[in-house]
Amino acid sequence: MHSSDRSREDIRRFVAQAARQDQFLEVVSGEEARARFHRHLDLSPRGEERVPLSAALGRVLSADVTADVDVPGFDRSVVDGFAVRAADTVGAAEDRPVALRLNDEVLAAGHAPELTVEPGTATVIATGGMLPRGADAVVMVETTEAVERPDGLFVTLTRPATPGAFVAAAGSDIGRGEVVLRKGQLLTSREIGVLAAIGLGEVAVVRRPRVAILSTGDEIVAPGQPIRTGAVYDSNGAILAAAVAELGGEPVPLGIAPDEDEALERLVARGLECDALLLSGGTSKGAGDRSHRIVAQLSDPGIVAHGVALKPGKPLCLAVTGGKPVVILPGFPTSAMFTFHSFIAPVIRALAGQPPTLAEEVPATLPVRLGSERGRTEYVMVSLVHIAGGGANGGAGGDELAAYPLSKGSGAVTAFSHADGFLAIDAQAEAVEAGTKMSVQLLGRSLTPADLIVVGSQCIGLNAVLGRLIGGGMTVKALNVGSMGGLAAARRGECDIAPVHLMDPATGAYNRPFLAPGLDLVTGYRRMQGIVFRRGDPRFEGRTAQEAVAAVAGLADCILINRNAGSGTRILTDRLLGPARPTGYWTQAKSHNAVAVAVEQNRADWGVAIETAANLYGLGFLPLQEEHYDFIIPAARRDRPAVRRFVEALEMLEVADALRAMGFIR
Repeated sequence: MHSSDRSREDIRRFVAQAARQDQFLEVVSGEEARARFHRHLDLSPRGEERVPLSAALGRVLSADVTADVDVPGFDRSVVDGFAVRAADTVGAAEDRPVALRLNDEVLAAGHAPELTVEPGTATVIATGGMLPRGADAVVMVETTEAVERPDGLFVTLTRPATPGAFVAAAGSDIGRGEVVLRKGQLLTSREIGVLAAIGLGEVAVVRRPRVAILSTGDEIVAPGQPIRTGAVYDSNGAILAAAVAELGGEPVPLGIAPDEDEALERLVARGLECDALLLSGGTSKGAGDRSHRIVAQLSDPGIVAHGVALKPGKPLCLAVTGGKPVVILPGFPTSAMFTFHSFIAPVIRALAGQPPTLAEEVPATLPVRLGSERGRTEYVMVSLVHIAGGGANGGAGGDELAAYPLSKGSGAVTAFSHADGFLAIDAQAEAVEAGTKMSVQLLGRSLTPADLIVVGSQCIGLNAVLGRLIGGGMTVKALNVGSMGGLAAARRGECDIAPVHLMDPATGAYNRPFLAPGLDLVTGYRRMQGIVFRRGDPRFEGRTAQEAVAAVAGLADCILINRNAGSGTRILTDRLLGPARPTGYWTQAKSHNAVAVAVEQNRADWGVAIETAANLYGLGFLPLQEEHYDFIIPAARRDRPAVRRFVEALEMLEVADALRAMGFIR
């Protein structure tokens, strides 16, 4: 046959094929195409692997990370100055300076103290230095004056120090046994800092989904190769590979397939060995378009949509086989990327365990007064929660946001990890009052409202309940602001659940005396409180808590580590002590872990904490009484599905068993 005759025959075949069919048998809406696609997909993350910390950036955690250490691991100074007993500085003034004899020791960072700060003495301490035994505060060097006398070196103070001043308490940032990062969390530089701070050299992460990328067409030429007339460089392959990597996937380039069935079938088979397969071009039903014919041979279920009512992007072909996505994107780059980001990007993010994307800046209300130092612009990390009233069923889905400051101090690593964004306080402002509207700059997290907002006291037992819900697909935001902070948040409608353990000093009753109209109480579990001490200490071993306290309350060398004023444990301690004020009474720790670590490290000899903390640190324990750890719920939120699921989880046998295994009483 003459060449011109063959050309005319090719033309007749093309025209006849086009006449026999509609180009697309069924054009569906974008919503319908997406629904069909997702109906058959397995969107679960693709297994896990362990990677060194240096390779963990941008990866997604495959399991919760629990701290095995405290951060900081000891009480440390946050300024250069002098470690003192705050009681020795009482009454210090410009006209009545207090002089303290300097001990023969300089506490640089990384060196353990050897000398006790006795009454009337002080020790030179550098920023980051470990607080020595006996000291409970640090005074800044700028506010002191060194004096040399015939009987030794002294430092004079003209203002009193308060217990805990310029001290970062052990465990104040991260406590041993605390879940610091959650399964499914994206590891940014902030989270990498948390992992490094607790000493992890490697971490378990979601395996990156392997996404095969295949460009098709006789006219396609790889970049770097000579171009011929009528050909185009393969820009789609490069764009798709980069986009897959940006989304947390591992691109697997398969190169370029010609419009020839055997070669295309072979490359498609290789692509199906990966977690997903993307083809570019050949999705139309013209004479040279082969991709859709090869993909049409797939089953389980095969093609679910071919033709979508979009401009650009109508030729999109969506298929699924064995739970894997197989997609033929349009050949034109604009259409290819439009449909990729609309239909494929969310799927790859899900397979990679990646969180959704975010907006950039939002208005929010500051729920608490925030002090500041005049003369410097201050940036404060905040966590955002939705205020009740804007969502269905009294939920947290409205536009009103509350911005909770994450004030863990300048040495904390978790403030960045827990923050949704930050706000700026003007250099000339001394404070921002509660109720002030602020602009919050987001840090790249999604502001999709969490299913459950928990604000209040932290407890590792609570993790057993929340972990059960998170494992079931619920999203949870938990802010640890203490019992009183949780109670206030519940009154303002800023949370679903407020974990509390508040004891009424007049009656000894827990939590119910603090309820206000519009607040309900759900019974949680009990935590046994008692005296913690180092095992083998004869002052405590073999005695009841009451006998031990009576014996040691008057011993000057038996140091107490107390709890912060207003806490339920402090109220219990004061009832136990009566009028006695043992050595260390004014040294206040803000958590049970902080009490336990002070005793473990011999900076104190005893304190009151829960039994779980004693067990975590290998301490002795003398029981006092059960503390009630309950949950306050705003009545308007009681019927929210997430709240109902939380209450139901408390009743689950496996949750009760987990709590008992931790030493709690349910």
